Amino acid sequence: MIDLRRLTGLRAIEQYGTVTAAAAAVHLTPSAVSQQVRQLGRELGVTLLQPQGRKVRLTEAAHALLRHADAIEELWQRTEAELHATAVGQPSGVLRVAGFPTAASRLLAPVAVQLQRRWPGLTVKIREAEPLDSFDLLFSGDTDLAVVEAMPENPPFNDRRFEQRLLLDDPFDLLTTADHACAREPGPALEDLAAEPWILDAPGSPCSTRQLVLAQCRSAGFAPDVAHEVREWSVIASLVAHGLGVALVPRLAQLPPHFDLVRTPLTGRHVPSRRFLSVVRRGGDDHPAVAAALELLGELAAKHGEFVAEEGRSDGAAGPGGPGGPAEEDRSPAGGPVGSGQVGGG
Repeated sequence: MIDLRRLTGLRAIEQYGTVTAAAAAVHLTPSAVSQQVRQLGRELGVTLLQPQGRKVRLTEAAHALLRHADAIEELWQRTEAELHATAVGQPSGVLRVAGFPTAASRLLAPVAVQLQRRWPGLTVKIREAEPLDSFDLLFSGDTDLAVVEAMPENPPFNDRRFEQRLLLDDPFDLLTTADHACAREPGPALEDLAAEPWILDAPGSPCSTRQLVLAQCRSAGFAPDVAHEVREWSVIASLVAHGLGVALVPRLAQLPPHFDLVRTPLTGRHVPSRRFLSVVRRGGDDHPAVAAALELLGELAAKHGEFVAEEGRSDGAAGPGGPGGPAEEDRSPAGGPVGSGQVGGG
């Protein structure tokens, strides 16, 4: 009989590289993790850890066990989900969700309200977390569902530990003052902005759109003249409002409502777009509360913009451009004055 808590410790060592990092991820002391893994080895009659200087390394037996560990965890998640569905039949208890700021405010908050209104026995707890942190929270069991931005640093779409689904593509709009020549319909193509002074998020800032914008500008045949670099959307909005340059902002990003700014959708082939994914532990998507949240997320994503169909699940096609790839075309509503914190046409 394998104790899944001990198996989690072994999986964490493989995931994070050291016993110390693994212990931090699963909220135990390093000695406790080591003891769990050694006890697991004794139960199986094999050695799983061997000393290597001041550290330890996983043995061949450990790697053999780990090749089946994700499947074991998935089976347990599916079993637990079926037990909850059979015993309770409807969402109840506590559902923990996580997401980066836009996801938390535009998707998770309204979903939490709807879930708790429909099922009074369910409590939803929201945690703001960046994408990589959200994957760690799922792995350690500290959250049940996350909405993340597709990024190259994320675990691959076919990672056996997670079930990743495409939610929506969030295209970037041009942000200008109301009297700017490009604040018109139809909007300009990206290459029409080559001579403009640009305002970009600084490297390492929470906005995290810099590389997407720069890549699309390169594809459009120019390198933007970066006049200013800032860290927050509110500062980008302020600089644009003062006429210091133009910027591209995701349609779902909320900006301060008191600036006289206009969002204008870009036209042409080169439209930066970020992709939102829902993520759960593989096998956990049939849990009543998780399944209800995923359903509402899909409905809300459809209202916000381009909804990626069911075949975009991680066990099928990844959709246009693959996870994190740009949308092939912008089919979202036209933009307009920012006012009241609204994004685009709604």
